[in-house]
Amino acid sequence: MKRSSVGTWGLATALLVSACATTGGSTPQEKRQAVLSMRSEVLADLYRIKPHTKAEIASAPGYAVFSNANVNIIFASFGGGYGVVRDNKTGRDDFMKMGEAGIGLGLGAKDFRAVFVFRSRSALDRFVSSGWEFGGHADAAAKAGDKGGAVGGEALIDDVTVYQLTQTGLALQATVKGTKYWKDEELN
Repeated sequence: MKRSSVGTWGLATALLVSACATTGGSTPQEKRQAVLSMRSEVLADLYRIKPHTKAEIASAPGYAVFSNANVNIIFASFGGGYGVVRDNKTGRDDFMKMGEAGIGLGLGAKDFRAVFVFRSRSALDRFVSSGWEFGGHADAAAKAGDKGGAVGGEALIDDVTVYQLTQTGLALQATVKGTKYWKDEELN
């Protein structure tokens, strides 16, 4: 595949992913409500699958829940999404966006949710203020609704535990990627 074709596919994929990663709603209030509803649903799913996480999240300085869409085309990976960070001490919610790009082998697309548990105040503050993560990722997913299964693993450091729940997708990938999280100016 020519370099220009790869670039065109990458651009088309990024546009597709960003379209899939929308909060819904037309007003900022409706968008915030959609994000908060997504958070409630994801936490309910996580607590059902891993009951111990309820106490873990409640005792942590804070946590974040993100909805992500990811597409991998041979040597390139692109993703986008949105979410909310909760400061358990102050009760403050910071609405955020995310985008990712990576290189590695893979093919497929998936829709997944991620829950970040911040084990220290400095990890929470650093995520909200700078929000950058860089790391490796490997997973396999074949899931539609309640059918199929998915395995995922992501190595993160710096006092943060991540739980990933795959909603739908068919993907096999091993990539090195960079992910950027930033405050959503419209919703904060």
